[in-house]
Amino acid sequence: MKTIIKEIQEALAVLSIPEKAEFFPRFFKTGKGEYGEGDLFLGVKVPDQRSVAKEYYPKISLEELSTLLSSKYHEHRLTALFMLISKFEKTKDKAFREEIVQFYLDHLAYVNNWDLVDSSCYKILGRYAFENNKEELLRNLSDSEEMWHKRIAVVGTMHYVKKGSFELTKELVIKNLKHPHDLMHKANGWLLREMGEKNEAELISFLNQHYQEMPRTSLRYAIEKLDEDLRQDYLKGRV
Repeated sequence: MKTIIKEIQEALAVLSIPEKAEFFPRFFKTGKGEYGEGDLFLGVKVPDQRSVAKEYYPKISLEELSTLLSSKYHEHRLTALFMLISKFEKTKDKAFREEIVQFYLDHLAYVNNWDLVDSSCYKILGRYAFENNKEELLRNLSDSEEMWHKRIAVVGTMHYVKKGSFELTKELVIKNLKHPHDLMHKANGWLLREMGEKNEAELISFLNQHYQEMPRTSLRYAIEKLDEDLRQDYLKGRV
């Protein structure tokens, strides 16, 4: 009898597009020394992965998800995360939610590219931390030496931002403001921009204190939605 893991893998294989399989390794920087070094791709588009996840998430156990999430193929991992998110969002069982959070934390080694991080962390860890006053969970990840953990931490605060709570986002942005990797600069700027979308005054206040020390990429992301004249003032140091 075919296992559910095998069914999911075959469903994704059928949706593989050779041109995408060739393009994704370059897009996700899988070359030697790059951040996605060694990652493998089937060439399945994200909407197709979501469709597979929607069909199978009610049927798959966490134990089976563990096998899929630890796959060498990127699409297996992302589809597994989509299913994990659905399980978390659909259940009202507090104990099961905690089990899912622990499962996510136990499998952080496989949440190892920016799309895997950005599509999952705030929907699971961020929401859980917000609803249960567990900010230390994100703070501890922010203190990690692992860059992906730091990105999980700051992007995890997206749930806070959506709820109009900004202090944790500002705290974690400042903590890793000068991290050497461009992916952290982008994440920090992105979260600041989202904060500004909810409350521009909060963003302006933050920028006025910190913009001169911010990496250029972070600043550009953060000010993207501001009035053009104000954007130029920040870019040219006139504030």
